[in-house]
Amino acid sequence: MGTPGTPGAPDFAAALAAGPLVLDGGLSDQLAAAGYDLADELWSARLLADAPEAVRAAHRAYFAAGAQVAITASYQAGFAGFARRGIGRDGAVRLLARSVELAREAARGLPGPRRWVAASVGPYGAVLADGSEYRGRYGLTAAELEAFHRPRLEALAAAGPDVLALETVPDVEEARVLVRAVRGLGVPAWLSFGAAGGLTRAGQPLAEAFALAAEADEVVAVGVNCCAPGEADRAVPLAARVSGKPVVVYPNSGEGWNAAAGAWCGGPTFEARRVAGWLAAGARLVGGCCRVGPDAIRAVAAEVAEVAEAAAAERPG
Repeated sequence: MGTPGTPGAPDFAAALAAGPLVLDGGLSDQLAAAGYDLADELWSARLLADAPEAVRAAHRAYFAAGAQVAITASYQAGFAGFARRGIGRDGAVRLLARSVELAREAARGLPGPRRWVAASVGPYGAVLADGSEYRGRYGLTAAELEAFHRPRLEALAAAGPDVLALETVPDVEEARVLVRAVRGLGVPAWLSFGAAGGLTRAGQPLAEAFALAAEADEVVAVGVNCCAPGEADRAVPLAARVSGKPVVVYPNSGEGWNAAAGAWCGGPTFEARRVAGWLAAGARLVGGCCRVGPDAIRAVAAEVAEVAEAAAAERPG
């Protein structure tokens, strides 16, 4: 029987070398489907205080669907946002730690392979809750960004996740700050950019963004998330070639958000059939982001298993 992941051997980097891992899907979507209102500047992190059992259940739904890695409900969590809800610094640190604990608890007792916990670290724009993570360039200096990121990185690292998920990063400059800020924390990280048109959301070439991972020992995988699936198709081989490291890829459903209408538009383009191509191009962490639910992750897990079986059948002996 598998056990919830705990920091230590085998470490996360070794697991990536051993074969691909399936990520979860959109945590907030699963929570919204369960009837929780996430219209709050803390987004899903609000439920760490208000309804932790809901967060645990959402993680467990993805594990049950075949996910091997849970990404915590800390993406939009920041000390200032917690303070505005009357939660002081010590309480905020406890809630950040709770995000890791809930993911571990969700894996407890489940059969099968080991499950892992990735502590979500969103960009500075995420905590502004105004869509800035899809633009970047906040007008802050590198020192100001590091002063924002380092304390919550320290709090999350102290909670003992298997990996830090530096995700939906819009800007090479912010990514450089994040890579510097994870040094010395003793926890590996993956670095994942938002992308559109072959560029970061701030308009820099993705090759420049992915190159940051090549010289950072702390970064064990690099890639894209919360982008259109077609964008991911192009980004995966580029990330592998530029960085020489395993690639992480978890796009959104491919639908668009119409802010004026307050509704999603267009049809989904996320399909599990894309997974084989991602794996062949160097992906080792595959899953989904916004509006990719447990059913889609179940299909991704089946595709990963099928590719693994085919590869095993081709090996001599």
